[in-house]
Amino acid sequence: MVAALAAVDALVAAAVGLGAILAPFTLLWLFAFGDPGAWSALWPATARLWQLGHLVPVHLDLAESAADLGIPDDGAAFWVSLAPLLFTAFTFFFAARSGGRAAKAGASLVGSASGAAVMAIVAAIVALTSGNAVADVTTWQAIVLPTAVYAAGLAGGAVRAAWSDGDGGVIDAIHDVLDGWGAAWREVPALIVRGTGVVIVGLVGASALLFALLVAANGGEIVGLYERAGVDVVGATFLTLAQLAFVPTMLGWGVSWFAGPGFAVGADTAVSPSGTSLGVVPGVPILGVLPEGGSGWTLLVVLVPIALGALAGWIARRSYAADWAFDGDGTERFAPRLAIAGGIAVASGAAGALIAAIASGSFGPGRLAEVGPEPGPVALTIGLEALLGAAILLLAPMRRVASEEEWAELAASEDA
Repeated sequence: MVAALAAVDALVAAAVGLGAILAPFTLLWLFAFGDPGAWSALWPATARLWQLGHLVPVHLDLAESAADLGIPDDGAAFWVSLAPLLFTAFTFFFAARSGGRAAKAGASLVGSASGAAVMAIVAAIVALTSGNAVADVTTWQAIVLPTAVYAAGLAGGAVRAAWSDGDGGVIDAIHDVLDGWGAAWREVPALIVRGTGVVIVGLVGASALLFALLVAANGGEIVGLYERAGVDVVGATFLTLAQLAFVPTMLGWGVSWFAGPGFAVGADTAVSPSGTSLGVVPGVPILGVLPEGGSGWTLLVVLVPIALGALAGWIARRSYAADWAFDGDGTERFAPRLAIAGGIAVASGAAGALIAAIASGSFGPGRLAEVGPEPGPVALTIGLEALLGAAILLLAPMRRVASEEEWAELAASEDA
C-alpha cells in the first residue's frame, strides 16, 4: 500500500510539473500561432523546460534560424544550464512530503524506492519521446537528475519524520549510538541541524524580502523593459510566467549577495555589496531589479548572516541543558558547544554552496555562459559568518544552576 501511494505521488509530482509548462504553451499556441504545424513542437519544448527545471543542461542549436534572430553564426549553438528552480523546489518538497508519510507508516525504504523508481521511469519516457534537433539533452542526465532531485526530497522527508518518531531501523540505531555518547553529546547533531536551518532559512527569507523591496522600488524600470520588448498581452503573460519560474533562482543569488561574494550576470561582471559592475545586461524585465552601483553602507549586509549565526547559537544554547554544560566538579564543558558551533558553520557553508551551485549556470552564448554565484566563496563566507555569530553565543560562559542537594548543603553550612 505504501509503495503504491509513493508511486502515485511521483506520478502526480511529474504530471503537475509538466502540466504547469504545457498549459501555457497550449494557450500560446491557440492565441498566438494557430498553426497546426507548431503543435508538434509543444511537447519537446515542454519536456526541455521541465528537464531544465530539474537541473538538466539543454543544448540549443539555432543555426537554421540564426539569421532571422540576428544571432551570429559562432553564437548559434550553446548550452543553457541556469535552472528555473521553481520546478526543482516543487518536486523536492512534494517528494519530502511523500517520504515523510512513508516513514510514518514504517516503510520509508519501500516508499522511497517506489517513488524514485516511478520518477526515473517518467523521466526516461519524457527524455525518449521529446527528441528535437533544436534543443537537445544528454539522455542519462535527463533521467538521472530529475530522479536525483525527487530522491533527495524523499530521503529528506523520511529522515526528518524518522528522527522524530523513530523507524525501527537505521535512524533508531543512530539514536542508540548517540545515547551512548552521554547526555552532553547526544543532542549535538540535532542542534547542528536546527542551527543550520535557522541560518539558511533566514538567508533565504532575507533574500526574498530584499527581492520584494527591489521589485517595488524598480517597478518603472521593469515596465520599461516590458515595453521595449514589444510583446503583446499574450507574450507579456508568457514572459511573466517564465520569469516567475526563475524567482527562486534569483533568491539564491540574493543569498550569495548577503554573504558577500555576490553573483555574476555574465562573464567579467559582478553584483555584490562592495559594488556592481554589469555592462550590457539582457533585456529581461525582471533583471531591472539589479542595482546599478554600491556604497560602503551596503557592506553592512554581511552582518545579516552573522546575526543569523548568533540566533542559531542562542537557540542551540537555550536547548542545550545547563546540567550538560558542566562536569561533576563544576568545570564547564566547552567541547560539545564548540562542536555545535563548528557543525553549524560547516553545514551552513555546505548548504550555501549547494544553493549557489544550483542557482548558477549558462544562460546563453558568449559572456552569458557565466551567470550566478560561485559555490566556493559562498561556502567559505557563510561558514565563517555563521561560525562567528554562533560562537559568540555558544561559547560565552554559562551560569551553573545549583541542584537541590547543593542548596541543602549550603543551607546546612550556613545554619552551622
